[in-house]
Amino acid sequence: MKIVIFGASGKTGTLLLKEALIKGHQVTAYVRRAESIVQQHPNLKVVIGNLSDTVSLKEALTGADACISTLGGGSLTRHATEIREGIDCIVRLMELEGIKRLLYLSSIGAGESRYFMRPIFRFLLADILLRVPLADHTLNEKRLLNSKLLWTVVRPGGLTDGPKTGDNCYGCKKMILKGNLQISRINVASFLLEQLSDITYINKCVWLYEKH
Repeated sequence: MKIVIFGASGKTGTLLLKEALIKGHQVTAYVRRAESIVQQHPNLKVVIGNLSDTVSLKEALTGADACISTLGGGSLTRHATEIREGIDCIVRLMELEGIKRLLYLSSIGAGESRYFMRPIFRFLLADILLRVPLADHTLNEKRLLNSKLLWTVVRPGGLTDGPKTGDNCYGCKKMILKGNLQISRINVASFLLEQLSDITYINKCVWLYEKH
């Protein structure tokens, strides 16, 4: 499958890129700086541009079957305006180019999933510590919900650098999520790739964490 990865130079995006190539996908990594992608592979194409550069975005999207966004802001106090506007631009261009499938990496606590957290964590994380990035994810999710795409929003718990286990808890059921909601980035990357060939969660938001 031909996929475009936005955020391919980030911690999760780097692992996603590696896993996608291992699984035989043809990957276009869309990044701001060429030096941020150190991996070389015959099935890897790197396109340089920012998220408002429609010419470069169209180049990256040409011929793609699906897109995956692992974009995320780097601040807990400043809204990632560039990413919010970038997601809007990506969605519009995908609709124009007829590319339907988009996977978006969000977080538990975004949208209605803030009510899936136990009250103490909802207060400490969703209302205080992660209030700004979760607000950004919520707006991006709303943009997808109002699009014509076949989207899937994946909302993992706290991300770790742990090993790949594949032993995950996930679903769409509205419920209070209990226990340790952490998950390794590599497990998240693998789950995202699995959704490319799975229709179960099309136009749905999925919470995701490891069994402990």
